[in-house]
Amino acid sequence: MTQNFNTEQLSEKAKRHLWMHFTRMSAYNDSEVPVMVRGEGGYVWDSRGKRYIDGLAGLFVVQAGHGRTELAEAAARQSSELAYFPLWSYAHVPAIELAERLADLTPGDLNRVFFTTGGGEANETAMKLARQFFKLTGKPKKTKFISRNISYHGTTMGALSVTGLAGIKGDFEPLIPGTFKVANNNRYRCVDCAGFSTCNLHCADDIERMIQYEGADTVAAVFLEPVQNAGGCFVPPDGYFQRVREICDKYDVLLIADEVICGFGRLGEYFGSIKYNFVPDMMTVAKGMSSGYAPIGALIVSDRIIEPYLKESNTFLHGFTFAGHPVSSAVALANLDIFEKEDIIGNVQANQDYFREKLEGLRDIPIIGDVRGTGYFYGLELVKDRDTKETFNDEESERLLRGLLTPHLFEAGLICRADDRGDPVIQLSPPLTIGRSEIDDIVDILRTVVSEAAALL
Repeated sequence: MTQNFNTEQLSEKAKRHLWMHFTRMSAYNDSEVPVMVRGEGGYVWDSRGKRYIDGLAGLFVVQAGHGRTELAEAAARQSSELAYFPLWSYAHVPAIELAERLADLTPGDLNRVFFTTGGGEANETAMKLARQFFKLTGKPKKTKFISRNISYHGTTMGALSVTGLAGIKGDFEPLIPGTFKVANNNRYRCVDCAGFSTCNLHCADDIERMIQYEGADTVAAVFLEPVQNAGGCFVPPDGYFQRVREICDKYDVLLIADEVICGFGRLGEYFGSIKYNFVPDMMTVAKGMSSGYAPIGALIVSDRIIEPYLKESNTFLHGFTFAGHPVSSAVALANLDIFEKEDIIGNVQANQDYFREKLEGLRDIPIIGDVRGTGYFYGLELVKDRDTKETFNDEESERLLRGLLTPHLFEAGLICRADDRGDPVIQLSPPLTIGRSEIDDIVDILRTVVSEAAALL
């Protein structure tokens, strides 16, 4: 059914009343705010009727694709039965069933689920739990956290503190003390193994160096994404997580896998920790758990972590009003049903090599320096000089990303991310349901627009 929208009026209302996230509001002083009104499969439509390929799955979220009526129906059914009840000393059926389902899907002994409403809350929860866990187990000095340069873990004060992006932190300082950054695993720009044919795992050993420098008796946990998002899809080298697991065990430091983006099929397995064969002590998830049809997140912890809380009066004094919401939990369960029924992960596995091959074909464009990623999660790093890997300065990057690529890709009908949190990259993370024809369309648009940008530069 086609609905008519007054785009000018909607845009003006948005400018007057809506505060968009991570948005330069002044960018719309003299232009229209894009208003999305409908989605189906791998596509969305704006209020003027124009169709776009959703090359970012909303925000790394819509795994099962847009317009899934079965997810809307699951929400409606649950709303009519029990629309809301908290998990504060009570349980309800959807949360119980979803917790059991997640425990079955996660690796090792990750069996206990603490629900949140999103990924930032899940990481904040992990920080608080790690500190209290060590207080309860007789190691109260273990309060510090280690994460990687250019990493992103959320915007709450704790999650922002472990985030490794200086550009989004300065305005909110002072942040939580006791957070330290180590090398990421960007093989393309790594100076420590540049002369080697394979990674020498200096990036993993840097975690041990930081633990030793700060004192093992003061470090609580290490936060790592299986594939680091910010900076453009840094894929771990062989043996990286096995070495990190070994380091964490040696110094009794918790390994927290931030799978908010990587989880639920994005990398071609249910979780990145399964793909890279390691078992964390805690795992944070959100986004793809419900394919974005309802807000939900979770911290999933090992039997070791819950054990002190099953004794005496020990209590984790922490929670959220809408965490594990009955409707969100029901939608997440229906989403996982779709994963199984339609073999969503099998679709990624069947097409990921093709996706990679098509993107690799763009290397003939002079400003594409690196293509990296896995599954349905890729980054294209843009360079000024491919031979020297010279990057663009701030002014050039501003013109390239925000003056050329972002508007022109959007005009061409592709939603993706052109970003310079780190070196300039274009990121792609489409719904996991798309096939080769949509991949061809994505790559064709990229070739046209990036080639034009390269010529203009």
